[in-house]
Amino acid sequence: MSKKVLLCSAVAGILLLGLSGLAFAAELEAEVMKRGLTYFVVAVATAGFGIAIASFGGAWGQSWATKSGLEGIARNPEASGKITVALIIALALIESLVIYTLVVALIILFANPMTSPIMKLLGME
Repeated sequence: MSKKVLLCSAVAGILLLGLSGLAFAAELEAEVMKRGLTYFVVAVATAGFGIAIASFGGAWGQSWATKSGLEGIARNPEASGKITVALIIALALIESLVIYTLVVALIILFANPMTSPIMKLLGME
């Protein structure tokens, strides 16, 4: 087959497939709205689970670090200053990871950069 025949076939197929959606637009609108709602439900669930896991992990990490720091101070009281400084820095870094997760969850909920492309893909814009 020649390139012209293939190109004409491809263009005709794309037009046929593209225009056939207009005939069934009313029937598909409910399905598109359902998919859009599903997308936002998944976004909210993702943000919620992300925060839950991050807060659990942060709390566990901070308790473990504090326990280890206090055990170190109990074994060697002269090193309490160095251990305390290292412990405070470690606790701040652990807490910053939870805050980063909160920021990502808020981006997913309120400023989701993928909302517009997904809504275009679903035909809602």
